[in-house]
Amino acid sequence: MAALHTVPAAQALQPPPAAHPAAGGLSLEDRLTAVEAAMSLRLDEAAVAYEVNTAHIDTEPVDLADIITVPLTPTLQPPPQHSTTQPDTPVAALLERARARMEADGWCAGALRDESGSVCLLGAIRNEAGGDRALEADAASMVLETIRRRFGAHVDSVPSFNDAHGSGRIPLRMLDQAAATAAAKGL
Repeated sequence: MAALHTVPAAQALQPPPAAHPAAGGLSLEDRLTAVEAAMSLRLDEAAVAYEVNTAHIDTEPVDLADIITVPLTPTLQPPPQHSTTQPDTPVAALLERARARMEADGWCAGALRDESGSVCLLGAIRNEAGGDRALEADAASMVLETIRRRFGAHVDSVPSFNDAHGSGRIPLRMLDQAAATAAAKGL
Protein backbone atom coordinates (compact mmCIF):
# COMPACT_ATOMS: atom_id res chain seq x y z
CA MET A 1 0.00 0.00 0.00
CA ALA A 2 1.43 3.34 -0.99
CA ALA A 3 1.80 6.08 1.60
CA LEU A 4 -0.18 9.21 0.96
CA HIS A 5 1.72 12.48 1.03
CA THR A 6 -0.23 15.71 1.09
CA VAL A 7 1.15 19.09 0.20
CA PRO A 8 -0.08 22.09 2.22
CA ALA A 9 -2.26 24.49 0.28
CA ALA A 10 0.19 27.33 0.86
CA GLN A 11 2.85 25.57 -1.22
CA ALA A 12 0.43 25.08 -4.07
CA LEU A 13 -0.23 28.83 -4.25
CA GLN A 14 3.40 29.93 -4.22
CA PRO A 15 4.35 31.99 -7.25
CA PRO A 16 6.61 30.41 -9.85
CA PRO A 17 10.27 31.41 -9.92
CA ALA A 18 10.70 34.99 -11.04
CA ALA A 19 11.01 35.49 -14.73
CA HIS A 20 12.67 38.46 -16.29
CA PRO A 21 10.02 41.19 -16.94
CA ALA A 22 11.25 41.64 -20.49
CA ALA A 23 10.57 37.97 -21.18
CA GLY A 24 6.84 38.41 -20.43
CA GLY A 25 7.05 37.37 -16.71
CA LEU A 26 5.40 39.03 -13.71
CA SER A 27 6.34 42.52 -12.65
CA LEU A 28 7.82 43.17 -9.22
CA GLU A 29 4.49 44.44 -7.91
CA ASP A 30 2.68 41.33 -9.14
CA ARG A 31 5.26 39.04 -7.55
CA LEU A 32 5.03 40.95 -4.23
CA THR A 33 1.24 40.68 -4.32
CA ALA A 34 1.47 36.92 -4.92
CA VAL A 35 3.97 36.45 -2.09
CA GLU A 36 1.78 38.52 0.25
CA ALA A 37 -1.24 36.36 -0.60
CA ALA A 38 0.76 33.19 0.04
CA MET A 39 2.04 34.51 3.37
CA SER A 40 -1.46 35.54 4.43
CA LEU A 41 -2.68 32.04 3.70
CA ARG A 42 0.16 30.51 5.72
CA LEU A 43 -0.55 32.83 8.66
CA ASP A 44 -4.25 31.94 8.53
CA GLU A 45 -3.42 28.23 8.53
CA ALA A 46 -1.02 28.71 11.45
CA ALA A 47 -3.69 30.58 13.43
CA VAL A 48 -6.20 27.78 12.85
CA ALA A 49 -3.61 25.14 13.81
CA TYR A 50 -2.80 27.04 17.00
CA GLU A 51 -6.49 27.26 17.94
CA VAL A 52 -6.97 23.53 17.28
CA ASN A 53 -3.85 22.56 19.21
CA THR A 54 -4.71 24.69 22.25
CA ALA A 55 -8.51 24.26 22.35
CA HIS A 56 -8.29 21.55 25.03
CA ILE A 57 -6.37 23.77 27.47
CA ASP A 58 -8.74 25.20 30.08
CA THR A 59 -7.51 28.63 31.16
CA GLU A 60 -8.92 31.53 33.11
CA PRO A 61 -8.02 35.16 32.45
CA VAL A 62 -5.29 36.43 34.75
CA ASP A 63 -5.67 39.75 36.54
CA LEU A 64 -2.16 41.21 36.67
CA ALA A 65 -3.05 43.14 39.82
CA ASP A 66 -3.27 39.77 41.60
CA ILE A 67 0.24 38.81 40.47
CA ILE A 68 2.30 41.98 40.38
CA THR A 69 3.10 43.31 43.80
CA VAL A 70 4.94 46.44 44.79
CA PRO A 71 7.06 46.78 47.94
CA LEU A 72 5.11 48.75 50.50
CA THR A 73 7.98 50.80 51.86
CA PRO A 74 6.98 54.46 52.29
CA THR A 75 9.20 55.67 49.45
CA LEU A 76 7.97 53.03 47.00
CA GLN A 77 4.32 52.86 48.00
CA PRO A 78 2.00 53.33 45.01
CA PRO A 79 -0.35 56.30 45.09
CA PRO A 80 -3.82 55.53 46.45
CA GLN A 81 -6.26 54.44 43.78
CA HIS A 82 -9.31 55.66 45.65
CA SER A 83 -10.81 59.10 45.66
CA THR A 84 -9.21 61.68 47.96
CA THR A 85 -12.39 63.73 48.19
CA GLN A 86 -15.39 62.46 50.08
CA PRO A 87 -18.27 61.51 47.78
CA ASP A 88 -21.56 63.34 48.17
CA THR A 89 -23.63 60.16 48.47
CA PRO A 90 -24.05 58.44 51.87
CA VAL A 91 -23.32 54.85 50.77
CA ALA A 92 -20.27 55.86 48.73
CA ALA A 93 -18.98 57.98 51.62
CA LEU A 94 -19.47 55.07 54.04
CA LEU A 95 -17.60 52.70 51.74
CA GLU A 96 -14.73 55.19 51.40
CA ARG A 97 -14.51 55.46 55.19
CA ALA A 98 -14.67 51.66 55.53
CA ARG A 99 -11.78 51.33 53.08
CA ALA A 100 -9.75 53.89 55.03
CA ARG A 101 -10.61 52.04 58.27
CA MET A 102 -9.43 48.72 56.86
CA GLU A 103 -6.21 50.29 55.57
CA ALA A 104 -5.54 51.91 58.95
CA ASP A 105 -6.56 49.04 61.25
CA GLY A 106 -5.56 46.12 59.04
CA TRP A 107 -7.53 43.28 57.51
CA CYS A 108 -8.69 40.08 59.20
CA ALA A 109 -10.74 37.00 58.35
CA GLY A 110 -13.12 34.94 60.47
CA ALA A 111 -14.30 37.82 62.70
CA LEU A 112 -15.68 41.33 62.37
CA ARG A 113 -12.69 42.52 64.42
CA ASP A 114 -9.83 40.41 65.72
CA GLU A 115 -7.84 40.78 68.93
CA SER A 116 -5.26 43.04 67.26
CA GLY A 117 -7.99 45.45 66.05
CA SER A 118 -7.97 44.42 62.37
CA VAL A 119 -11.35 44.40 60.61
CA CYS A 120 -13.02 42.40 57.86
CA LEU A 121 -15.11 43.89 55.06
CA LEU A 122 -18.34 43.84 57.05
CA GLY A 123 -16.58 44.90 60.27
CA ALA A 124 -15.15 47.99 58.57
CA ILE A 125 -18.59 48.88 57.17
CA ARG A 126 -20.29 48.33 60.55
CA ASN A 127 -17.71 50.45 62.40
CA GLU A 128 -18.11 53.34 59.98
CA ALA A 129 -21.93 53.13 59.79
CA GLY A 130 -22.13 54.35 63.38
CA GLY A 131 -25.17 52.25 64.26
CA ASP A 132 -27.22 53.18 61.16
CA ARG A 133 -28.30 49.64 60.21
CA ALA A 134 -30.11 50.76 57.03
CA LEU A 135 -27.01 52.53 55.74
CA GLU A 136 -24.89 49.53 56.73
CA ALA A 137 -27.24 47.17 54.84
CA ASP A 138 -27.16 49.39 51.73
CA ALA A 139 -23.35 49.50 51.79
CA ALA A 140 -23.06 45.73 52.32
CA SER A 141 -25.49 45.15 49.42
CA MET A 142 -23.40 47.40 47.17
CA VAL A 143 -20.23 45.49 48.12
CA LEU A 144 -21.94 42.14 47.45
CA GLU A 145 -23.21 43.41 44.09
CA THR A 146 -19.69 44.54 43.17
CA ILE A 147 -18.19 41.20 44.26
CA ARG A 148 -20.75 39.21 42.28
CA ARG A 149 -20.23 41.36 39.19
CA ARG A 150 -16.48 40.65 39.37
CA PHE A 151 -16.37 37.07 40.69
CA GLY A 152 -19.77 35.58 39.81
CA ALA A 153 -23.17 34.96 41.36
CA HIS A 154 -21.91 31.97 43.35
CA VAL A 155 -20.57 34.28 46.10
CA ASP A 156 -23.00 33.84 49.01
CA SER A 157 -22.15 36.78 51.23
CA VAL A 158 -19.68 39.55 51.99
CA PRO A 159 -18.23 37.67 55.03
CA SER A 160 -17.75 34.44 53.05
CA PHE A 161 -15.97 36.38 50.29
CA ASN A 162 -13.78 38.16 52.84
CA ASP A 163 -12.86 34.90 54.60
CA ALA A 164 -11.94 33.20 51.31
CA HIS A 165 -8.90 35.46 50.87
CA GLY A 166 -5.44 35.24 52.39
CA SER A 167 -4.81 38.98 52.39
CA GLY A 168 -6.80 42.20 52.39
CA ARG A 169 -5.69 43.35 48.95
CA ILE A 170 -8.74 42.09 47.05
CA PRO A 171 -11.28 43.00 49.78
CA LEU A 172 -9.83 46.54 49.81
CA ARG A 173 -10.16 46.68 46.04
CA MET A 174 -13.81 45.56 46.30
CA LEU A 175 -14.53 48.36 48.82
CA ASP A 176 -12.94 50.86 46.44
CA GLN A 177 -14.91 49.59 43.44
CA ALA A 178 -18.14 49.46 45.42
CA ALA A 179 -17.65 53.08 46.53
CA ALA A 180 -17.11 54.16 42.93
CA THR A 181 -20.23 52.25 41.83
CA ALA A 182 -22.31 53.73 44.65
CA ALA A 183 -21.15 57.23 43.76
CA ALA A 184 -21.98 56.63 40.08
CA LYS A 185 -25.45 55.39 41.04
CA GLY A 186 -25.99 58.30 43.40
CA LEU A 187 -26.33 56.06 46.48
